Amino acid sequence: MSEASASASAAERHELTAAQRNAVAELLRVSPVADELGRRFARAGHELHLVGGSVRDALLGRLGNDLDFCTDAHPDETVKVVRGWAESIWETGREFGTIACQRDGLTLEITTFRAEVYDQVSRNPVVQYGTSLTEDLKRRDFTVNAMAVSLPDHRFTDPYGGLADLAAKIIRTPGTPQESFRDDPLRMLRAARFAAQLRFAVHPDVRAAMTRMASDLDRITAERIRDEFTKLLCGADPVTGLRLLVDTGLAERFLPELTGLKLTIDEHAQHKDVYEHTLTVVTNAMSMESDGCDFVLRMAALMHDVGKPGTKAVGGDGRVSFHHHEVVGARLTKARMKALRYPKDVTSQVVKLVGLHLRFYGYGRGEWTDSAVRRYVTDAGDLLSRLHKLTRSDCTTRNRRKAAQLAADYDALEERIARIAAEEDLARVRPDLDGNAIMELLGVPPGPVVGRAWQHLKELRLERGPLDRDEAEAELLRWARDEGIVG
Repeated sequence: MSEASASASAAERHELTAAQRNAVAELLRVSPVADELGRRFARAGHELHLVGGSVRDALLGRLGNDLDFCTDAHPDETVKVVRGWAESIWETGREFGTIACQRDGLTLEITTFRAEVYDQVSRNPVVQYGTSLTEDLKRRDFTVNAMAVSLPDHRFTDPYGGLADLAAKIIRTPGTPQESFRDDPLRMLRAARFAAQLRFAVHPDVRAAMTRMASDLDRITAERIRDEFTKLLCGADPVTGLRLLVDTGLAERFLPELTGLKLTIDEHAQHKDVYEHTLTVVTNAMSMESDGCDFVLRMAALMHDVGKPGTKAVGGDGRVSFHHHEVVGARLTKARMKALRYPKDVTSQVVKLVGLHLRFYGYGRGEWTDSAVRRYVTDAGDLLSRLHKLTRSDCTTRNRRKAAQLAADYDALEERIARIAAEEDLARVRPDLDGNAIMELLGVPPGPVVGRAWQHLKELRLERGPLDRDEAEAELLRWARDEGIVG
């Protein structure tokens, strides 16, 4: 070995040893709880090891309050060990060998060594208890999650090179990626998720297997795909994860609208690359978040132009248009999020933002009345702040003059909204007469007539602003006469 090579190897060993020391230091932050638990298992004649993401995050200096352990103890024995020590115990994961408990603000999941196999039809494992730590680590998804720290002695175990991969920021599987993904296709999506969360590169062998085996993702339930995708989109670098999904064909299996954004640019380049534009909008939206990931905003940014492929048209002058793509996009977004089993309230918020994202673009022509501003605010409702962010994020033009003009126009709109809001309660635009006043004035009982009258007065309120009592009553009576409700 050359002197330079020997020096490099020594430096690498020093770096990894330092990483191990940092991991132990980070673990000491959760001691004495982890060590107390380790001593309890040792006294009962069992092993206990901190494993998986907990060790990975400790090495990265970001260990959280949810810790994962593995043990040779079976669930009944684990319950005996933690009973009387844990503040609370959950046994909902017992069928998978997992007992969870809480102590001093930490959530601890303790799982019996596993040597499970998968039925290769669904992702459901046939649980088989293992007999060794090494066997347990081999079944894990990636090498960076296949390391362990034994408790209470803090002995480090890394049979598959996870520490070296962590130092190199590489996502690799303990065994062959084909075997790993054949057992559990969800791991392909997890690879993209970790790339987004950790800013790690996916090993070429893993990437190749993801591409060849993308169709195996069809075996996974929509709920599990949804959960992994949500974590990916909320990662530190979701664009890297999204590109990986598209390039490997995984997106086509559960989010084909994303792949569909790769429209062919016409020979005159009359429209920008919608796919690249979308990824830029996602990045822009992230920069406007104030307190961690705003999934609704990021998802709206991702889906805002999915209606363009189906609405693309080329006019006689060669110009490309996407008329009403926001309407089509809102419909596609609703269908896709429903298929992925997102909650209805989250879906409705994203759909509304997609449907409203183009509304602003008529403002700069000076066509908006105060009525139009009121409707903009009312239609956005609680999503107004997010709509502001999405609309600003959607400006990706490289034309500096155009970008400056769009920013100035939106500044003007926000200032106008603030001015009108100071004069009126825009957050709660309601008719100037309530239901009781309507019934009293028209002499009608509760029913559809009251609802129609209320809606008419609300439209007037949006169109003309607040009315005084006499004006509101006169307008109500005029409407009622036109409708034949009063003589």
